[in-house]
Amino acid sequence: MAFELGHHGDAEVGGGLIDLAVNVRHEPMPAWLSSPIADSLTQLRAYPSDLEATAAVASRHRRDPSEVLLTAGAAQAFVLLAQALRGARRPVVVHPQFTEPEAALRNAGHDVHRVLLRAEDGFRLDAGLIPDDADLVFLGNPTNPTSVLHPASEIAKLARPGRVLVVDEAFADITFRAGFDGEPESLAERRDLPGLVVLRSLTKTWGLAGLRIGYLLGPAELLPTLAAAQPLWAVSTPALAAAQACASPTAIAAEREIAARVAAERHHLLRRLAHVPNLTVAGTPAASFASVRLPGADKIRLELRERGYAVRRGDTFPGLGPDWLRIAVRDTAITDAFVATLTNVIEERA
Repeated sequence: MAFELGHHGDAEVGGGLIDLAVNVRHEPMPAWLSSPIADSLTQLRAYPSDLEATAAVASRHRRDPSEVLLTAGAAQAFVLLAQALRGARRPVVVHPQFTEPEAALRNAGHDVHRVLLRAEDGFRLDAGLIPDDADLVFLGNPTNPTSVLHPASEIAKLARPGRVLVVDEAFADITFRAGFDGEPESLAERRDLPGLVVLRSLTKTWGLAGLRIGYLLGPAELLPTLAAAQPLWAVSTPALAAAQACASPTAIAAEREIAARVAAERHHLLRRLAHVPNLTVAGTPAASFASVRLPGADKIRLELRERGYAVRRGDTFPGLGPDWLRIAVRDTAITDAFVATLTNVIEERA
């Protein structure tokens, strides 16, 4: 159990492999982001102050700064929630999804109840599946690994007094809908839903996995409890500089352009995968990756490694299994070469 929940895509890469396993963009950092990070290195003698970065993030999401908690990556936020909310009587994790929420809960001593969404239903959320007595609920939107984007209206049905509803929006900034100005189905600006906590990450879109920066948005009365579980000066000065830069109007406009480009690249990947023998795409992908069901996927993944490609195994995600793989969206040239290789592997095994 511990091994399965602790396995992540970065364990799949290395050795010169082309990386389709990790959902982090592989593009140069823009100057408006790299310059503040570099400049912050001259300020390392002072302890970090998060006031300006917190205010910038709050402004971006039309929130009060008291409703923002900066964290050392979204992963730290899962740990804070699990540790600070030890009194939860029935925590529920909606799977398949990122495994860190359940791992953090179990490490904090919680008895976790799983709700499994079904492939036959396109892995879509049905609020009626969540037990009424659940007082701490975790789900992703869009969900890793299925890439499914749940309607905000369906998620909102889960909010109620006495329940903390945690929505992991690590990939929300990469979602796109033609004619919609913003992030479709995001709840980051919702202040009317009781107990709603939204987690965000700057890791994926801006290639900052090594910097560890994310944040949590939630009720002002809850955040001090979470902050009390956080180490002093948990977010470094360079990470704070990144958070402030990524909350700027320049960053938001760039995100929308990237999201549109990723949507086109994702559509290209899905078109190519539609012609791969015996392969089924999970649900309706809306993020920078797709999960696929493929007989013998566990063995095919190893053969792909021998031919230079790393993809994410699916069997460590509760609700999936050995016939599942997660594939990151890359540019069309990489996609074409990968799909051709995948098709060859499948045909040679037939």
